[in-house]
Amino acid sequence: MNAKRILTAALLHVALCLLVALPGTASAASLFDFLDPSTKEGKILAGAQSVLSSSQQMDYKSERAIGERLAVEGLRRYGMPTANQKMQHYVNLVGLAVAMNSPRPDIPYRFVVVDSPVQNAFACPGGIIFVTSALMQTVQTEAQLAGILAHEVGHVAHRHALKSIQRAQFFSGVGQITAATMKGDKGAQFESMIGDLQNVLFDKGLDQNMEYEADATAMETAYRTGYNPAGIMETLQSLQRLEASSPNKKGSWFSTHPPLSSRIAKNQAQLKKYPDAGRLAVLADRFKSQTR
Repeated sequence: MNAKRILTAALLHVALCLLVALPGTASAASLFDFLDPSTKEGKILAGAQSVLSSSQQMDYKSERAIGERLAVEGLRRYGMPTANQKMQHYVNLVGLAVAMNSPRPDIPYRFVVVDSPVQNAFACPGGIIFVTSALMQTVQTEAQLAGILAHEVGHVAHRHALKSIQRAQFFSGVGQITAATMKGDKGAQFESMIGDLQNVLFDKGLDQNMEYEADATAMETAYRTGYNPAGIMETLQSLQRLEASSPNKKGSWFSTHPPLSSRIAKNQAQLKKYPDAGRLAVLADRFKSQTR
């Protein structure tokens, strides 16, 4: 294990030991204060700030504002944040550890566990990441949790949702959307883009190759953080066992991701890149103590 991964693992261990001293997790209302129309982010959503077209690199504030808009829809569809504050803190600590070693470590991330019977996790542009309580029950170790969170961080790092917008050319011919152009047809096009992106994230799912890329990124990120990179694959195997008997596939990992068998096969092939994987952190007992 290199020095960076040793330091990361050590810092995470200290942070988890001090878990009880952390301040309370923000409520859903404070988490999404950006919806206040007087804030800069709120004005972006209202069209008072410019949103770049798909032909340009969207700036982070615009990306985050769109992600926050989608996060509200995520809460509506999947449920409110769980009241288990200990779990919320723990998931954020693990999530921030992997984000620090991801391809995009320089933006703020927020991880939220929501009460939902649906097995899923999803990432909104800009770094807001949700994990359902059902999926948390399926996960059994900290390495598995790190793999799931690293997968979602990978989507944010590669801007997969925004690339889906670009591929569909929702902004084709619009140029910059400003306060002056957010009326009429162009304003309607912006709202249509938000609606279609909701459908991609929560119903249809991202492009298959994007999911494979996020899996590969998850394994590399987990490894760099000091976790056994097999964690993501182990969770997929658990989900595969649940799939046949799952009564609720709509909006779940089963309906919004590629076939589990193909993902597991790709992960098994990539695992060969990490011959020392078996010596890295798994931490089943710590996961259980912080989430049950």
